Amino acid sequence: MSKVLMVINSTESGPRRAGEWLREAGIETVDVVAETTPLPENLDGFDGLVMLGGGLLPYEDENAPWLATERELARQAIDADLPTLGICLGGQLLAHVGGGEVRGEYGTPESGAVLITTTAAGRNDPVLGVLGEGAHMIENHVDQITQLPADAVLLGRSADVENQAFRIGKRVWGLQFHPEVNAERIAQWDESALGKKGFDREKLVAKARAVDGENTRASKALIDAFAEQVTQYAKGQR
Repeated sequence: MSKVLMVINSTESGPRRAGEWLREAGIETVDVVAETTPLPENLDGFDGLVMLGGGLLPYEDENAPWLATERELARQAIDADLPTLGICLGGQLLAHVGGGEVRGEYGTPESGAVLITTTAAGRNDPVLGVLGEGAHMIENHVDQITQLPADAVLLGRSADVENQAFRIGKRVWGLQFHPEVNAERIAQWDESALGKKGFDREKLVAKARAVDGENTRASKALIDAFAEQVTQYAKGQR
């Protein structure tokens, strides 16, 4: 069975349905809550890496000392072209480690079900290509990848955020949005915090529920496509 290291940067940003879908696809997931459990020093024995969100910046070591180790794992994954999926903070880590730029409290905040449109490269990508012209994805951030690594390929954007999805090499993907999160999760978001950013939580929930079917189909297809990359890599390594 193929094996993926799943780095959980916050218990509030767990694998959720993405973990279930990976396991359904025949992938063994090794879930590590970085705040309480030391991360491995290398990726030996793993056929893939998934790094999740966490409400942090990728260089915020004073609040999350494990990020130094996670950045090293991201470097190793990029160097080895190991199948990797970075989500939110995970995607920002890949951009940062690869030589791009991530800025906190920058740009227009996006929340709710946001339309992600694919670029020409995205439509031809083995993972993002499953979205076709695009799909609504759950999004909630105030931090932003403002510059991609020089060798990265832009795969998807939204109306207010240019760098929503990218690829480094052949098998390393970074996402700003959350395929692991569904509409019901928005109902649990902090209402007062959203209000301070000018968002109405109930309106966000209603909008997300209206596209829940589309979102679930697209999200599962994306995770399944990544699982296929892991499986192919594992077969090639053995």
